[in-house]
Amino acid sequence: MSQVLDHVSIAVRDLDAARPFYDVVMHALGVRKVWDRADGIGYGERNGPSDDSHSFVTVLMSAHASADERRHWCFRAQSRAAVDRFHAGGLAAGGRDAGAPGLRPQYHASYYGAFLYDPSGNKIEAVCNRDSA
Repeated sequence: MSQVLDHVSIAVRDLDAARPFYDVVMHALGVRKVWDRADGIGYGERNGPSDDSHSFVTVLMSAHASADERRHWCFRAQSRAAVDRFHAGGLAAGGRDAGAPGLRPQYHASYYGAFLYDPSGNKIEAVCNRDSA
């Protein structure tokens, strides 16, 4: 099984602060916004009976949203440049640095990742696992 997650929801306390942040980081990763409502935002593509190779991310407003340093969401990037754009764009859109873009050989020799905290304190990551991308 190559993909274990079909979809995930990330809870935030302030959707107005989260919206520009997630718009920028998802765009940097080539993931399009597919809906935007007062209580949440959806990115990606839903799976269906003839194609289940996609992932979907929902960012939902919740008064009970809480950050936990041990929890994070990692998104695949198609290139190291996309990881760089994810990090720079996220910082410019109200995120906080949780780990600058770079190789993380403790995972494997080509693991190139970056970490951010969203405006609610959720930790997210982008990674490119390819040797030369």
